[in-house]
Amino acid sequence: MILLNDPRTRRRRLGIAAAAAGLLAALLTAQPAVATPDPGDGAATRDDVSASVRAEVRDAISTGEIPAQDEVVHSANIDHLVNVPKDALPGTNSDLAFQGKYAFAGNYDGFRVFDISNPKAPKTVAQVLCPGSQNDVSVSGDLLFLSTDSSRSDSSCNSTTQPATEKSSWEGMKVFDISDKKNPKYVAAVETACGSHTHSLVPERKNVYIYVSSYSPSATYPDCQPPHDGISVIKVPRSHPEKAAVVGFPVLFPGDGPDGGGNPGAPTNPGVSKTTGCHDITVLPSLDLAAGACMGDGILFSVKDPEHPKVIDRVQDNVNFSFWHSATFNQTADKVVFTDELGGGGAATCNAAIGPNRGADGIYDIVGKGDDRKLVFRSYYKIPRHQADTENCVAHNGSLIPVKGKDIMVQAWYQGGVSVWDFTDSTKPKEIAYFERGPLTTDTLTVGGSWSAYYYNGYIYSNDIAKGFDVLKLSDRRTDQASRIRLGELNVQTQPDYFDR
Repeated sequence: MILLNDPRTRRRRLGIAAAAAGLLAALLTAQPAVATPDPGDGAATRDDVSASVRAEVRDAISTGEIPAQDEVVHSANIDHLVNVPKDALPGTNSDLAFQGKYAFAGNYDGFRVFDISNPKAPKTVAQVLCPGSQNDVSVSGDLLFLSTDSSRSDSSCNSTTQPATEKSSWEGMKVFDISDKKNPKYVAAVETACGSHTHSLVPERKNVYIYVSSYSPSATYPDCQPPHDGISVIKVPRSHPEKAAVVGFPVLFPGDGPDGGGNPGAPTNPGVSKTTGCHDITVLPSLDLAAGACMGDGILFSVKDPEHPKVIDRVQDNVNFSFWHSATFNQTADKVVFTDELGGGGAATCNAAIGPNRGADGIYDIVGKGDDRKLVFRSYYKIPRHQADTENCVAHNGSLIPVKGKDIMVQAWYQGGVSVWDFTDSTKPKEIAYFERGPLTTDTLTVGGSWSAYYYNGYIYSNDIAKGFDVLKLSDRRTDQASRIRLGELNVQTQPDYFDR
């Protein structure tokens, strides 16, 4: 194991060959693949790279500019406690949720339940086979919710792939009873327009509301017709989850055109995704607020009436953002971090060719009060270590680390690894810790790396697409106080209020 404490040498030249090969131009004009900007179904993809790129990667490894293939490296203030490889579910690992002593890890083939009462030695409690990308997962009480955003033959866990052009195809939300963690039971399915790429919970005492994010409609899809300019809202009665049903489809981007009123994308805004729905929404229930990352738009909206959310403000970045992917509020809800998933999660964008402002985080201050609040851009943050052009790398899923008076976040960057960074000064974000592996391969671009990296009850948990479940321990005077905050449940897209306001 090597500790790379000074990443500055890694900014020198990685990615120059990619620019010569036209990668930059391709990323600036490409649109995300229909319904799957994140890595798709099945095994990790491999794309050939040029001989010059292969030579550059070999040279960077030999000079120590990047770690060797599969080599684990990290800053001195992070310890890698354990890796738990994949087991019965071989598909792409995806999102994470937490409850008590358990972690729930999504996988395109289903989900896995870990007992993390000893974070140094997680134990598998259950593995549930239920294929359907992305299997974005969240939990509330005795219920677990699973997103299906690949067209299936039916809603069962025995379904097979089937074209979205067929009316009988199914996509949407699945609900499981997890009162017995060793034996989750499938209790309900709700079909939603264009499936469920991700979802976010708005929990109440008697009911759980689910905001379902999906996009990329087509006139050829019977259950995913344009314009698709809003989100599906599902109401799940806790006492009778089998009665879960869609209760509305609020339009977030009203407009008179055939695609609604969202960002029109190319050719009006070259390199920017056309808004045809949302990718991800983060809800802050304590303040009845939500932030939506919606392809070509970022929005701030009120969820005081969860069945009828109300948009407060909307922003675009048609210069440096390609695909608005996810959102995170800071502790005092006067900032939002939006991520840009340039290249759909499958491209090498952490290099000199792409630069520091694309495939990055955008930090926005929230100014004003009530319905007059506005999102005001302050700066970008991107990991300060260039990656090889055989490594997919871009801003992805992360969470706050609860430090009172500070805004500190841990975040996954696919094969860029895990970054811990401080944005207390929203104009000057800075990294304070990191963990990563060397490239999966040195001769092809292979999709892998950390999909989600979240802080929960003193530890960082990462779900690596290819390598499995990682547990990290951050030891730093700037974050140590966070270990005193204990949560009974964490769904990062339902952001908790860690401190009394």
